[in-house]
Amino acid sequence: MIKIEKNNIGNEIKSYIVRSGKKMTEIVDIINRDKDEKDKTSLQNLSNKLRRGSLRYDEILEIAEACGYEIAWMRKE
Repeated sequence: MIKIEKNNIGNEIKSYIVRSGKKMTEIVDIINRDKDEKDKTSLQNLSNKLRRGSLRYDEILEIAEACGYEIAWMRKE
């Protein structure tokens, strides 16, 4: 498990995208697949959000799903 620091969340998500073997364009295509035109995101928009670390939780879940990951909440020991 990788611990994510608040100020590096964009870089952490990018690293998961790389590990998935997919390119950012593929992730955007997967995310947009079943969305209405008005709800679709662009590669530039996603890149900007990753750079700023300003993703919403539902967007992070979409990226994880597109990469073949799931996010699990685990109680600290």
